[in-house]
Amino acid sequence: MNKYYPEGALIELPENTAAISSLSRLEEAMRQGTVLEARASVCDSNHNLIVDLPCGRAVIPRTEGAVGIEDGTTRDIALITKVNKPVAFRVMSVSAADGSPRITLSRRAVQQECIDRYITSLVPGDIIPARVTHLEQFGAFVDIGCGIPSLIPINAISVSRIAHPSDRFFPGQSIRAVVKGVAGSRIWLTHKELLGTWEENASLFSCGETVSGMIRSVEDYGIFVELSPNLAGLAEPKAGVRAGMRTSVYIKALIPEKMKVKLSVLEVFESGGAPVPMKYFIGEDITHIDEWRYSPACSDRISETVFGGPDTFTGNDR
Repeated sequence: MNKYYPEGALIELPENTAAISSLSRLEEAMRQGTVLEARASVCDSNHNLIVDLPCGRAVIPRTEGAVGIEDGTTRDIALITKVNKPVAFRVMSVSAADGSPRITLSRRAVQQECIDRYITSLVPGDIIPARVTHLEQFGAFVDIGCGIPSLIPINAISVSRIAHPSDRFFPGQSIRAVVKGVAGSRIWLTHKELLGTWEENASLFSCGETVSGMIRSVEDYGIFVELSPNLAGLAEPKAGVRAGMRTSVYIKALIPEKMKVKLSVLEVFESGGAPVPMKYFIGEDITHIDEWRYSPACSDRISETVFGGPDTFTGNDR
């Protein structure tokens, strides 16, 4: 059973709050090897992380801040960016010399155990919890356990194309992801396979309905409108329309054989606010999939992901 969750999963739990409340509780946690969490308040000039606990100020020495800091495979920016954020740790020492508590913690030890006991056991097709840490043009970086980072490339976030990962995610968001590849402690992730097949998404809509959509691309021959993260359709050209606008669209046709949705844009609106919450079509009780087929059985176009094998993805991914 996985007990190595993304950082932030433990910090509000009563057991965690109790364990960091006093020196005696910290000593007990140290003896038991308990993984705890608290918020880093400072990264000092030597890149030691300072954690203010209810029972005193604790230090995570720089080399104990993350796996790879000591040998240079992890850059110090991984420590600097933890200020004001939860960090997982083990208590390494507790003393009260001169009446002032001295508490030393290790985040590296927790990460190394996470790698040894959890990360290296993952296989392609495993569905795991993750938390978005930061977004770049090319993809979303996520924490897959105790601060261990992984990447979801932008083209693996959803079937419907997006201009930037912020169109779909925001930092701090808890999501699920699927392991695409494994090489030792390095994990590659994908996400679109959790957002439903063409038929599952199309079943949410009917011909003749007028619904809300997001304009993702404007081409000479038409406008691509996203109805859901894994379903987009094409509307006729219309003046005054640009990518990123919200729209009301009339559904003219749903054609599963061609995986096409024909639309008509009625009105457009300026967009704003956070990304729409995602709907996962795979239940939380499902923790592994071997393959996923996006395309309907009636379609000649095959769009699928085979975990641990070659993929074919030729569907409408606009």
